[in-house]
Amino acid sequence: STRTRSHRSDITSDHPACSMMKVILVAALIPAALGFAPVSTRSRVRMQMAAEGPMSRREALATGTGMAALVAAPFSASAGWLSGPGAEVLEPNAAAVDKEVLGSAAVQKSLRNTLGYLKAVKQIEAEMAKDPQSDVRTFVQVFAFDKIRTDLNTVNSALDEDTQRGTDRLIRATIQDITEIETAGILKPGIPRSERKIGIIKAKLAKLDAAFTDFLKFFV
Repeated sequence: STRTRSHRSDITSDHPACSMMKVILVAALIPAALGFAPVSTRSRVRMQMAAEGPMSRREALATGTGMAALVAAPFSASAGWLSGPGAEVLEPNAAAVDKEVLGSAAVQKSLRNTLGYLKAVKQIEAEMAKDPQSDVRTFVQVFAFDKIRTDLNTVNSALDEDTQRGTDRLIRATIQDITEIETAGILKPGIPRSERKIGIIKAKLAKLDAAFTDFLKFFV
């Protein structure tokens, strides 16, 4: 009868194992969303296995314990991108580099260009150290965004896919850093930079220097 079916439905939805599964799945999804990155393949497999078929209360509790580490993992993997690149994401690893691709003419040309970008950043830093009122914007305009993006992506192609997920974000951050330096470096006629603005520009240049340096560690 309708009443019987409704009663069975209530029992199923209130079953401890079902409730536990709902909590586990929601908890596993939240960190991935906050970290701006999908759950890893291994995590997705575990979630799929947990979702297949009914589960006893003991199994649900055991899975919940295992999920605790899984829930924490996306935070540790993505936290570096909220406050700066983390060593776990951008740790240089020779095994991540395809030597054949790295040795190609196109990649070598872009690698030389990227080394030149780092040298240019260091020159701008030196100019700012010598004269805080330097026209930084003019120096930064030598960076052609399309060319820099192309060079960085070309060099990046020599890395394996897992590593590229980290370096892709570093490349986007590098382009953003250049834009911010150009904006912060604007000098109004007759108005010198304040100490606060000088500090901001120097900090952004240091960040850009570090971004290029971290990226190049994989290849040189």
